[in-house]
Amino acid sequence: MAAGVPAPEPPTVMSTKDSKADFLESQSNNPLPKEVAPTPDTTTSSDPDHDHDQDHDHDAGLSDNTNVPRLSYARLFWFFFTNFGLFAWGGPVAQIALIKDKLVLQDKWITLPRFQRVFAVYQILPGPEAAELCMFFGCLSAGRIGGIIAGMGFILPGFVLMLLASYLYSLAGFENVYVNASFRALQPIVGAMILRATHKIADHSLRKNDKTKKIDPFLVLAAICTAANMALRINIFISLALYGILYTLLIQARLRPPHSHTRKIYLLAATVLFLLQYIVFILYIILINHHSLPSPVSLALGIAKSPSLINLFVLGLVAGTLSFGGAYTAIPFIQVEAVLMGAWLPQRVFLDAIAVGNILPAPLVIFATFVGFQGSYLQDHSLGLAFAGAVVITLGMFFPCFVFTIAGHELLEKLVRNKFLASFFDGLCGSVIGVIAVIAMQILKASVEGMTSEVSTGGLKDKPLEVALAATAQVGPAAVLYMLALAVLYKFNNRYTALLLVIVGAVAGQFLFV
Repeated sequence: MAAGVPAPEPPTVMSTKDSKADFLESQSNNPLPKEVAPTPDTTTSSDPDHDHDQDHDHDAGLSDNTNVPRLSYARLFWFFFTNFGLFAWGGPVAQIALIKDKLVLQDKWITLPRFQRVFAVYQILPGPEAAELCMFFGCLSAGRIGGIIAGMGFILPGFVLMLLASYLYSLAGFENVYVNASFRALQPIVGAMILRATHKIADHSLRKNDKTKKIDPFLVLAAICTAANMALRINIFISLALYGILYTLLIQARLRPPHSHTRKIYLLAATVLFLLQYIVFILYIILINHHSLPSPVSLALGIAKSPSLINLFVLGLVAGTLSFGGAYTAIPFIQVEAVLMGAWLPQRVFLDAIAVGNILPAPLVIFATFVGFQGSYLQDHSLGLAFAGAVVITLGMFFPCFVFTIAGHELLEKLVRNKFLASFFDGLCGSVIGVIAVIAMQILKASVEGMTSEVSTGGLKDKPLEVALAATAQVGPAAVLYMLALAVLYKFNNRYTALLLVIVGAVAGQFLFV
């Protein structure tokens, strides 16, 4: 895409690294020209490649950012708050396009090729890329403190709105028939959004990182095996690390001559490691777990058995560190800790948290704020404790991306250029697709079944018969809403489609589920 061309209109689905799939797709449809005029600079060389490298070499010292305005901390905060934080509707794809259009194409803080390189670095880091890009530009303008301030300016509007939504949700009451009706309709719609996002992420994350961009069968296998491992209740951390290492070995084998001894060693090591995961799993079932599969809570670390403030902070910290696939990687971890193992948050409220996170001008990981608020509030109905819980889990969730970004982009880019690490993250991202696909199916099941899913756990045994029958009668309309929403998301590629779906769904819920 050449400078001066308007940013492509972003799609509807709202996720973190689901956003990069659409963003990269838009870039592939509008390829960069081979030569782009660099930002005017007295140090510019006649060699474009040399310019590119020189630009990178000076990132940390800000010595070549002649077009970047040096803003005071107050002006910097207001700039990112008013230009990006307040207008972050439409999900991360829209957020990234907004940042690029304003700071790169219009104000020309940096060149477009450099923006592409910076964005590529943040793709493999945990955390929302839009927030990380704001922090990067804040660092260019006012150093590391400027990066923190810019990130806060971007995140604050969505955080405040989520706090307000959490408070209003608690005021309305968890048994308010009208509020529950709207959220009952929103749950299958959000489930459709997640499934559509999974397709878009997979379309880009499972391709070879070369000029061909063909589907990589090894990455597909990593996604399938990770999904199978989740069905077997093998901890997702094991799968993510394992397939990152496996793909690294396979890439090293590809780089060797076809019949070389080194290539055979790499392939043998990958094969042995792949088989070893299931051999160890079988031995675990036979010798330790008494011939039964691990329990569903085996996916948890047990770090949030109660929603205390310290537990909520650690829960957010670990979830934020693991968000390589964006919020969708954090969803299963928080769900198993809060809903299954800790049992301090109902499944319905957890689904509502994801639904609210999808419609606010903020990264989807902001759903953790809702989880922290409601989890703390349900403990003793203290609003003070609820607000504190929302704040601490949000701090934990965003802390990793602040640290990684503020630590220094130059160091991060050097790490990404390391061939071993690059292939490891490629394999990890392929494995993440399997995690996201399972989550999409689980949310589909939970959002369509609704309260009927509680029958298997005894949740409805003490309810009146008419309540159980009403819950069962809701399954059909919920399934129809899911299919209709999915069809709309595939048909229309507009930034306001998701918002319109949410509005229509909330209204439809009053007719379908009251």
